[in-house]
Amino acid sequence: MHLLAALVALFSAAAALAGLRAADHIVLLLAAAGFLCALTTYQARRISTFLQIFAAIFAAETVIFGIIYLVAQIGLWPPSLEDYEFPESLPLTVAIFGILVYALSHVPVVQSMTHIADRYFNTGDETRARIWPFPAFGARERRVAISMVVLLVVINQAQVGMNLRLSFFSRDWFNAIQNKDQSAFWSQLLFVFTPWAFLFIATAVLEFVVTNILIIRWRRWLTNNYVTRWLDTHTHYRMSLAGGAADNPDQRISEDINRFIDGGQVGYGIYSFSILLISNLSSLVSFAILLWDLSTNFTLPYTAIAVPGFLFWVALIYAGVGTIVTHLIGRPLVRLSFERQHYEADFRFSLARLREYAEQVALLSGEPAEKLSLTSRFGAIVINFFEIIACRMNLTAFTASYGQLSPIIPFVVAAPFYFAGKITLGIMTQTARAFGSVNDALTFFVTYYVSLADFKSVLDRLTSFDLAIESAKTPGFAPRTSADTPAARRHLDIEALNLQLPSGREIIENASLRLTEAEPVVLTGPSGSGKSTLFRAISGIWPYGEGAITVPAGAKMMLLPQRPYIPIGSLRAAVTYPENPDHYDEAAIVGALGAARLSGFIGELDVEDIWAQKLSGGEQQRLALARAILAKPDWLFLDEATSAMDETMEAEIYETLVKILPATTIVSIGHRASVAQFHKRHIELRPAAPGIFTPAEVAFKPAE
Repeated sequence: MHLLAALVALFSAAAALAGLRAADHIVLLLAAAGFLCALTTYQARRISTFLQIFAAIFAAETVIFGIIYLVAQIGLWPPSLEDYEFPESLPLTVAIFGILVYALSHVPVVQSMTHIADRYFNTGDETRARIWPFPAFGARERRVAISMVVLLVVINQAQVGMNLRLSFFSRDWFNAIQNKDQSAFWSQLLFVFTPWAFLFIATAVLEFVVTNILIIRWRRWLTNNYVTRWLDTHTHYRMSLAGGAADNPDQRISEDINRFIDGGQVGYGIYSFSILLISNLSSLVSFAILLWDLSTNFTLPYTAIAVPGFLFWVALIYAGVGTIVTHLIGRPLVRLSFERQHYEADFRFSLARLREYAEQVALLSGEPAEKLSLTSRFGAIVINFFEIIACRMNLTAFTASYGQLSPIIPFVVAAPFYFAGKITLGIMTQTARAFGSVNDALTFFVTYYVSLADFKSVLDRLTSFDLAIESAKTPGFAPRTSADTPAARRHLDIEALNLQLPSGREIIENASLRLTEAEPVVLTGPSGSGKSTLFRAISGIWPYGEGAITVPAGAKMMLLPQRPYIPIGSLRAAVTYPENPDHYDEAAIVGALGAARLSGFIGELDVEDIWAQKLSGGEQQRLALARAILAKPDWLFLDEATSAMDETMEAEIYETLVKILPATTIVSIGHRASVAQFHKRHIELRPAAPGIFTPAEVAFKPAE
């Protein structure tokens, strides 16, 4: 950016000298804008990377277009290219755009947008890319992304220039029609319109392809980024404990990211709005100058008072009134759109949860209760929908009226001059087209207000999701690894440990224990005394606590909950989870299933099904124990992981674990004697105060 800033400054100095020598105020204005653009370009290294791309493009264009303009000013422009001489507005326009980019970078809502977008454009990830017909090449992902954005911006600006050129074709063509000049008619159609139209079509196709490639690459990277941050260091679990504003993370990752980038199936995203805004600003400046020139001698209706640029001021006032009224009418849409996504996600989650617990609901004949719950949740969607309809009805009534009037106004204003013979039909149609382009640019917020409101709600959801992730990543309580060597450290220490619930209420107080390797322990206590919470603190996923838990260095720990997680897919993948199915050989998997008393399912290892619904509670628990047999952890914590089995099966499973995993220390939560007999110590959580418990050693009595 420093080199670009220096180049812009050098050009501005040359423009200033040329302007002073020729006493040309336009060139002096260009020089002043150039100096300011040089300053903002130099400062741009401190702003968003995404915005830096646009700042760099406009700075480079200021130099390129400015030099070409100065060359024309001093008479060195080739006469054969006279029709394509750059207007003085072009370098001035891009310089102003560069300044505006820097100004926009300080707007809070823009900072929220670019905070998310910058992750992709700052990544150091390597990737493979291919430009047909050339072979694939290796590059950094951000360089590929930046190159595509630069190309798309240049294409968009070129299309604005083509539209401007076609407006002159429209003028000359209609003049030929009015003058019945057949030669000029066909000449304009074949040698002006046709090549420019085909060039526009080619750029439109190229823009479509590059845009979609950019969007899918951006979405893939940003989705991986969110998934990684959500899952790393048990963040997803901590977020579920804390609750708060980050509801339905599945929707935020699967839908909101796509809508943030490009609006999804309908609507617009940050990329779409960025390109649209540049296009509208380019059209505004280009056609505003043309409109000003065309209406220089227009007078106020029914008077002789000339107003320079009369139609431009009409368009500005008309668009300003329309924007203000649109915002006043549509302001509630941001809140309503946010609520709509929340209600839709809640309803969809309820349906998915009902499918997951179909058996439990059926056993309890809970269908009427589920109907009532689903009806209530869908009722919220309906109420929100009608609120949106009411708001959009008023907004549509205004914008439709506004849209109907817009094309008529320039003809109404220009008609008296046409009928008086002061302007030709071609100029009248060109005036109307220029007015329409200026009006469309000025009414950007009127045209896209609904999409902007929807985008703002998506931005708010992703921003709150980011905050929830960062909050959950805030360092909380976690076990520490012993400094001793694995050979020397053969125990797990719990010292002065206090554990709290997410609400802040203390549940375990002053817990101090030493769990020794090869000494199985059974933990008991009243329901709600914090047994599972203690296990989760030892495993490192419970963040609410003070004190210390020291685990042996390099120790492999595994915790099996009462209700295991069984992913959708093949039984092989369910048994080997969280490892890949190919992590273990066939014999090991078959052996683990046999040891877990699941030999009957060996023939279905590669069958894909919803195994969480197909297997009974006891079978699910034995499947989880088969995972432990495969993993062979140093410490195995069983949180009532055999509670769904009968005592005979439970005893057989424990005997198998002791036999197959002789190097594993088993720590169990359980109440049955059939569990206690396989342990050498008994620890009980006893009340220390109302709702607070402390572990105490109990004299161990082996089962007879």
